[in-house]
Amino acid sequence: MVLQVARLTADRAGDAPAAPGGGDRGDLPLLRGTYGSPKVFIELVRRGWRVSVNTVAKLMAELGLAGRKVTRRRSLIRPGKRPAAPDFVRRDFTAEEPDLVWAGDMTEFDTGEGKLYLATVIDLFSRRLLGYAMGARHDAELVVASLNMAAATRGGDVRGVIMHTDRGSEYCSRKFKRACRKLGVVQSMGRVGSCFDNAVSEAFNSVLKVEYVHRHTFRTRTEARIKIATWITDFYNTRRLHSVCGFKSPIDYEREYRATLTEGLAA
Repeated sequence: MVLQVARLTADRAGDAPAAPGGGDRGDLPLLRGTYGSPKVFIELVRRGWRVSVNTVAKLMAELGLAGRKVTRRRSLIRPGKRPAAPDFVRRDFTAEEPDLVWAGDMTEFDTGEGKLYLATVIDLFSRRLLGYAMGARHDAELVVASLNMAAATRGGDVRGVIMHTDRGSEYCSRKFKRACRKLGVVQSMGRVGSCFDNAVSEAFNSVLKVEYVHRHTFRTRTEARIKIATWITDFYNTRRLHSVCGFKSPIDYEREYRATLTEGLAA
């Protein structure tokens, strides 16, 4: 279904391209059922259109288009028996720069071959997904793999980063604690049974499921891995607008931050 952007052309910028984004209207995220009218409005303005948010909302309502609603879900992780780390985050999910605080969690999906588990690591500054790992078992090796990928994404030196998770057995395991010590990462854990103590990771899991996973059927775990990884790298990190990032994608938000730092040093 294509949003009738042509109906918005009456007040289009004179030097704007004939179609938003230089030609292909079909790649607008709204076609995925992802965005509500506020983000659709922002996306269109950035592509050269002059239109009010009320007009966009009205047209979307007429066409029966709406963004997917994200819901909170219980975490997959079971409480661990080993001693937990202190909570250094205390529900303050903001960070003034990259690599101050990361958040990790696990979730699961159905495939034709059975469950597929996903472990993630997100930077609280930009909401960028730095590391992820998928497998047929949810165990310590999976969360360690996601942490190692996040460290590699940041170039390897991540000493001093706070790694915030729930108190699941995988994150309390010797393997994960050892991996954190090796990287110089400081563990932080929320309270038992409170999804709000790891709200950013829980929100990402819901976004992934509502906007993508629940709209597809995966015959095999391999198919699910490839398609979910593609959604993460080609859409979530690079294109999906995020309110915390000033309605920019996580990677664009980080680029602007680093460019500002460079300009400040050059001044």
